[in-house]
Amino acid sequence: ASRRRLAKMAAPLAQLVLLVALGRPALSGAQATEGAAAAPHRRFEYKYSFKGPHLVQADGTVPFWVHTGNAIPSADQIRITTSLKSQKGSVWTKTKSIFEYWEVEVTFRVTGKGRIGADGLAIWFTEEQGLEGPVFGAADKWNGVGIFFDSFDNDGKKNNPGVIVVGNNGKLLYDHQNDGSTQALATCQRDFRNKPYPVRVKITYYQKTLTVLINNGFTPDKEDYEFCAKVEDMVLPSQGYFGISAATGGLADDHDVLSFLTFQLTEPGKEAPTPDSEIPQKDKEKYQEEFEHFQQELDKKKEEFQREHPDVQGQPGKLFGLFFNYDVFETVSDRELRQIFEGQNRIHLEIKQLNRQLDMILDEQRKYVSAVTEEIAKRGAGFPGQQGQISQQEIETVVKTQEEVIRQVKEIRSSVTDALRSISGAQHPGSAGVYETTQHFNDIKEHLHVVKRDIEHLVQRNMPSSEKQKCPELPPFPSCLSTMHFFIFVAAQTVLFIGYVMYRSQQEAAAKKFF
Repeated sequence: ASRRRLAKMAAPLAQLVLLVALGRPALSGAQATEGAAAAPHRRFEYKYSFKGPHLVQADGTVPFWVHTGNAIPSADQIRITTSLKSQKGSVWTKTKSIFEYWEVEVTFRVTGKGRIGADGLAIWFTEEQGLEGPVFGAADKWNGVGIFFDSFDNDGKKNNPGVIVVGNNGKLLYDHQNDGSTQALATCQRDFRNKPYPVRVKITYYQKTLTVLINNGFTPDKEDYEFCAKVEDMVLPSQGYFGISAATGGLADDHDVLSFLTFQLTEPGKEAPTPDSEIPQKDKEKYQEEFEHFQQELDKKKEEFQREHPDVQGQPGKLFGLFFNYDVFETVSDRELRQIFEGQNRIHLEIKQLNRQLDMILDEQRKYVSAVTEEIAKRGAGFPGQQGQISQQEIETVVKTQEEVIRQVKEIRSSVTDALRSISGAQHPGSAGVYETTQHFNDIKEHLHVVKRDIEHLVQRNMPSSEKQKCPELPPFPSCLSTMHFFIFVAAQTVLFIGYVMYRSQQEAAAKKFF
């Protein structure tokens, strides 16, 4: 009976568990679909962005942007301010954005030698351009939002460096003394100075919510963001300018912006406006007229060229080569012929180098022969009784070695001459001649070392022991002061010192009488 009761109680419980298990996947799938549908569509806007390399044009300007103050654009970044005191600079888009929701990704560096920096950097979205002013290098009383990266602690609360989000309707003055704490909509304390990697900030304004994410620059991962601030129910102008500014005060930092990327966000279900719809009708007509004019000029040039070169029609490679005076495509025979000529040229240069080195070797060989002859003559003339010290066998060995070296050098010269003559009329390069010439050259070097060693041995053997050079002995160092003079000098110094002490004591005793 107890088992029947447990079975009756377990049946409804099993049915409930089954229903929950069957309903849970449907619920999670609906939630996933809803989350995926809520993601906005992102489209990159190049007219409101910049990024290196080749960031600036030849005239020093940034396309679609204007810079003011002390800002210095370069090929890969824009230095808003240098590390000098009282500097201000900013860059702003030339045209207003016409999309309601947006997202910007900014990469920058703030570097300085001091432990504390100033003043900071600001990212703007305002109704009008704030080219110059007291708020981090931009104008005050702006209509829009500013995200401030404040480096200096003006209020002394030790909450800097920090990120501050400040909104304005065009009527408020920024509170510098309190670092904008009285006007801040959201803040977060992050250190962004002197980081190993550039600092990255992602600012998103979507459905009247402003979100700030930051990468502190401790890792090269571009997607390693952490939450910083969020402002809900924020109303911004539907059209505005993007900008970034910086300023320095008594302390100074380098404020460098590496990239500023802007994306248009479109709500799900709404079609993103085409790029043509963002161009004014007047500009469209102007660009269309210019395009038609250039198209007509191109057609005329094509017709003229085809009339002048009827044989190259349908051959784009040959046509391109006529313009630039070379053939685009190289045939197999042309490639082989070019390789043959290049190989022959290299061999010719190597043989010329060997010929020059052989001439140098012959000159050195002649010098060695003359030096040996002169040395033998000097030994025979200066020491007639010692001529027999040099054996006839050693002299014959040296002479044979010299003759062998000269004979090999002559053979190498003849082989080099034959190689040069054959290369001038050959069509295919070879490497055997070069190898043999190199081998002969190595043999000559070995023979020269043998000759030099034999000559040194003969010279050392025939030099008499009495003629070997010795270092001259140093003369005894003269004594400038005798013992008697030293004691007299010490006694005189002692007497003078005692006399000076007695004189000084008498002067001090006489001076005390007046007090």
